[in-house]
Amino acid sequence: QVQLVESGGGLVQPGGSLRLSCAASGSIFSIKTRAWYRQAPGKERELVASITNGGSTNYVDSVKGRFTISGDNAENAVYLQMNSLKPEDTAVYYCKLILEQLEQRGYTFQYWGRGTQVTVSS
Repeated sequence: QVQLVESGGGLVQPGGSLRLSCAASGSIFSIKTRAWYRQAPGKERELVASITNGGSTNYVDSVKGRFTISGDNAENAVYLQMNSLKPEDTAVYYCKLILEQLEQRGYTFQYWGRGTQVTVSS
């Protein structure tokens, strides 16, 4: 079993910055992909950014140049640095890991955090 805990969300003014953190604990063998999703009320959940264990990154067009995703293997963590925040970035942000567990190698599993609220407003 694996648990993910997000932190770093909050209220910030337009143009401000936030750094989201997601720490994973449990029987992790290897992490294949780290990702951040977000969902605003009444809207579909969307993939914001992802990074593979090889370092390949992907961003939704609306955040390119403003957000940066990174990982920390020593801590089994993933981060999302968010700069130049806009009101449309307001959403609940979720961390997701695609990983192999220690006792079930050869199979991949998806784990989600419970979310952290990001509100961009004056």
